[in-house]
Amino acid sequence: MKYQFKIAAFVAMCFIVSVLSSCSKDDNPSVDNTPKGTTVKLANTTKFGSVMTDSLGQSLYFFSLDANGTSGCTGGCLAAWPVFYKEHLTIDTSLKAADFGVITRADGSKQTTYKGWPLYYYAGDVKAGDINGDGANNIWFIAKPDYTVMLANQQLTGNDGVQYNSQLQPGQEVTQYITDAYGRTLYAFSHDHNNTNVYTKADFSNNATWPIYEVDSIKSIPSILDKASFVKINVFGKSQITYKGWPLYYFGPDAQTRGNTKGVSVPTPGVWPYVNLSTAAAPMP
Repeated sequence: MKYQFKIAAFVAMCFIVSVLSSCSKDDNPSVDNTPKGTTVKLANTTKFGSVMTDSLGQSLYFFSLDANGTSGCTGGCLAAWPVFYKEHLTIDTSLKAADFGVITRADGSKQTTYKGWPLYYYAGDVKAGDINGDGANNIWFIAKPDYTVMLANQQLTGNDGVQYNSQLQPGQEVTQYITDAYGRTLYAFSHDHNNTNVYTKADFSNNATWPIYEVDSIKSIPSILDKASFVKINVFGKSQITYKGWPLYYFGPDAQTRGNTKGVSVPTPGVWPYVNLSTAAAPMP
């Protein structure tokens, strides 16, 4: 499945509502207009569980095109998805300050990030508690503190420096793929079987090259994915997560850097592919 980013799709869904003036970033970053209380807090919802909001209860969102930690929402996109930024951030006691940061956008303005994902509002959320933007175009997701995996959309670039399309052929294309909560690419091994890791050695001597994605438990999953597709397996005493039966790995030379996709070309394209919504189930042993 191809996920081409077209800014026209965002412009078409942009509409101006009165909430924009209160949702956009402060005009003067040196002046803190934050209401007294918690700037980022958690709200419990029936459909999405625990979600992140601002101090007034307005929902916050992640954008999958921000896989490399910079904002891919510019121009007309910002009318529908205003930036969230507060200079003096206070957070819910259940959140970790180390997970928050700030980026400088291309226009010089600031944006607050969570686990490296820039935070946005949605103009279609007209009142506190609204969550109308989740799943939009399969690339916008409600901000949650406990995603086990996330989705990224960007150009794949292999360890060989070649750009690859979604078919893992040389070419330019924005492709969607699954990452961990911090935007770090996860891969499958084409020789594995259903919920069976055949790569990792018992002494983990090859784990540095293709580290298994270890998890204590499977928590939140982006809404367009089926949580039932994720399973924990035991690999020599460690818990590895699988997707549609494919054990998931990092690639060592990605250096735990969000947005790196070097593993797609190693040793040749298709041996360690990315995974996404259209990935076929792993074969039975």
